[in-house]
Amino acid sequence: MPGGLLGNQLTSWLRTVVPGIWAAIVAWLVTLGLPASATDWLSGLGNQVLVPLALALVYALLRGLEPAMPPWLTRLLLGSNRPPTYAPGGTAVVPATVSPR
Repeated sequence: MPGGLLGNQLTSWLRTVVPGIWAAIVAWLVTLGLPASATDWLSGLGNQVLVPLALALVYALLRGLEPAMPPWLTRLLLGSNRPPTYAPGGTAVVPATVSPR
């Protein structure tokens, strides 16, 4: 396996998992504020619906705000400040950054 491929796969994985963790935290915080009548009525179904809904909202919000965020905040919230690009063969490729001379 080429060395660069592992980095590309790791970047892609991080940019999937890290927003998912943030979404789970948001969903958990929301459930703390729900009244008992709502949680009793949902009978556990709330978490099954709330987590994917939170993931969709959090991920869309973070991706929309990404261009305006500083790199450190992008790394914290999205796992990496370099989004992967995908080659025609389906392999994740992270574009190399060009350093000024």
